Amino acid sequence: MTSTATKPRGARARAAIAAKTLRTDRWWFAPLITVVGLSAWVAYATVRVFMHKWYWVDQYHYLTPFYSPCVTDRCVEGSSHFGTLLPGWWIIPDAALTLPFLLLFRLTCYYYRKAYYRSFWLSPPACAVPDGHKSYSGETRFPLLGQNLHRYFFYAAAIISLINTWDAVLAFHSPEGFGFGLGNIVLLVNVVMLWAYTISCHSCRHIIGGRLKHFSAHPVRYRAWTFVSKLNTRHMQLAWITLGTLAFTDFYVMAIAAGWFTDLRFIN
Repeated sequence: MTSTATKPRGARARAAIAAKTLRTDRWWFAPLITVVGLSAWVAYATVRVFMHKWYWVDQYHYLTPFYSPCVTDRCVEGSSHFGTLLPGWWIIPDAALTLPFLLLFRLTCYYYRKAYYRSFWLSPPACAVPDGHKSYSGETRFPLLGQNLHRYFFYAAAIISLINTWDAVLAFHSPEGFGFGLGNIVLLVNVVMLWAYTISCHSCRHIIGGRLKHFSAHPVRYRAWTFVSKLNTRHMQLAWITLGTLAFTDFYVMAIAAGWFTDLRFIN
């Protein structure tokens, strides 16, 4: 009689199934959408970062987050709020002091790890679907060992969010003083979403209350931990929303700077 089950040493008997998976649903759809979405965003961001133009609207002080802070000597007048520290070579992004940290913050983010592990690396592509690799070493080898630095990239992301907030405040400017337009709303919404994504980070949640043994002795930190925990449940959604707000904000500022259309002004 032929056995219909195998029993590896130290494991329970399993059905000897030849198929890679018995799932009949579209389990491949989520990884596919992730590949398309992330690839499209990276392509757009790369093109914009190395365009070196249409990032500053001097009339209303609109600065796209892809160029904030602008620190090369190629930056147009008025866009460098923190000075020009780097040479204006085309290969150097105008926001070279912040973009690498933002990239590393997102690359090491717990949600993004799941997203690109499952989609680009097929490790594994979905639940109950075999891994696309023969062996598994976890995050114990280079370069994945660097994932443990996520908490430090969080600090950098928080500082950069402060800079983006400052940019949004400076944008309330017009030739006649205080001004308010559609661009201000776009910049403010982007900043709010960036803060929501940043503080919903798992590292932020751990920093605020992860090491506390008695919440009753730290009521303020407990309230903050509770708030961040609620945001943390939406970390995945915020990760995608902020990709959208970043791209939309950049495109809006680019369109105004290029003169494709004018900003809708409400005050001045």
